[in-house]
Amino acid sequence: MTVTLDIARDNPNAPTVTAAASALAPNEDKPTLIGLSREELGEALGTIGVAQKQWRMRASQLWHWLYVRGVSDFAQMTNIAKDLRQKLDDNFTIVRPEIVDEQISVDGTRKWLFRFPPRGAGRPVEVETVYIPEEGRGTLCVSSQVGCTLTCTFCHTGTQKLVRNLTAEEILSQILMARDRLGDFPDASTPQGAIVPSEGRLVSNIVMMGMGEPLYNFDNVKKALLIASDGDGLSLSKRRITLSTSGVVPEIFRTGDEIGCMLAISLHAVNDELRDVLVPINKKWNLEALLDACRKYPGLSNAKRITFEYVMLKGVNDSNKDALELVRLLKGIPAKINLIPFNPWPGSEYECSDWERIEEFADIVNRAGYASPIRTPRGRDIFAACGQLKSASERMRKKDREALAAS
Repeated sequence: MTVTLDIARDNPNAPTVTAAASALAPNEDKPTLIGLSREELGEALGTIGVAQKQWRMRASQLWHWLYVRGVSDFAQMTNIAKDLRQKLDDNFTIVRPEIVDEQISVDGTRKWLFRFPPRGAGRPVEVETVYIPEEGRGTLCVSSQVGCTLTCTFCHTGTQKLVRNLTAEEILSQILMARDRLGDFPDASTPQGAIVPSEGRLVSNIVMMGMGEPLYNFDNVKKALLIASDGDGLSLSKRRITLSTSGVVPEIFRTGDEIGCMLAISLHAVNDELRDVLVPINKKWNLEALLDACRKYPGLSNAKRITFEYVMLKGVNDSNKDALELVRLLKGIPAKINLIPFNPWPGSEYECSDWERIEEFADIVNRAGYASPIRTPRGRDIFAACGQLKSASERMRKKDREALAAS
C-alpha cells in the first residue's frame, strides 16, 4: 500500500512545514544564506554592518547552526546576540522550501515534491527527491535541474523539458529537508513508524541521480557538494557522495579534481549505434571519448572505482554478447557495474528483461572479475524508482514571463 501523507497530521515529530504554504516558500525579496561559502557569508554580514574582523567568527557560527544543528529560524541561534539575530532576520532568509507532497512506498522509500521560487522560469518550480533506507545506510537521491535537456528514451525524467538549473541553495535544501523530515539533526525525533537504518546517520549517502544532468549544472552542484562534504558542517564523506552523469566528457575530470566525489556513468549500451538511441548525448561524446575520460578520472583505483549503470531492457541490450562486450569495453578501468531492472512508466516503449536473463548477464560480468550487483527496484509504487522522477513544472513562454514581471 502506498501512503501519501498529510504532512502535519501524519508526521507530528518532524518540524512543522504546513502552517501556510505561502509563508514557507523562500522569500525572493531576501537573499538566502544557505549555499554560501564561508567567505560569502562574511561578505553578507558586512552588508548589515558586522565589522570585518568579526566575519570569520560569525560565519563559523552561522555555518554551525545551518549545517550541524539544522536550524531554519535565526531566533534559534542562541549564541548570537539578539540584535544581530534580528538584523539577520530582517535582511536574509534561511527558510526551507515548501513540501507539496510526501509519499511513502510499501518498502519504506520516501519521495518528496519540493517547490522553489521561479527564478527566471515565470512560475514556481517543483522537483522530486527520494530517500531509500537500507540496512546500515540511508541514501538520498538528489535532483540538480528542473527537467532535463537529455532525452534518454528509457527515462521518464527525459520527457520533461528543462525548465532551469537548481541553485546551490536548492540542491542543499533537498538534503536539509530530508534530514528535517527524518529527524536526522541533533535533538530531532524520527517520525513514528519510519523505516530508517537501525543505527548511525539516517542520511548517510548522497547520489546525484535525481532529475537533471548534474554536469550541465556543474558550478552549482560543485558548490553544494563541497558544502555537504565540509567536515565542520553536514560532514558527508566524499566516498559516500556519488555523482552520476550520462557522459558530459569535458566535465568528468573536473568532477574528480574539483569535487573529489565518487563517479557513476549512465552507460546502458555497449556500442555507439544503440547508445545513440538510448542516451543521445553519445552523438556528441561517443563511447571511446567517454571511456577515455573515465580512465583519466583523478584518484581512480580499486579503492575508488567508477560505477557503470546499465539498465536492463528486454531484447535490446541484455544478451550474453552484450555482457561480453561490456567486459571488453571496461578492461583496465577499476569499476563495478550496477545492473538496473527497467522501471516502467506510462508511455514507455521498453520492457524489463526477464529475471533469469538479468542473472545470466550478471554471472558473465562477475566471472570476468567485476562486481555486478542487481539493483533491487525501490519505490516503484510511488514512481520513485530509477528513471521515474518527473514534475509537472514547465517554463513559461518569454512573453508570458515578461508580462507577469511587469504586472
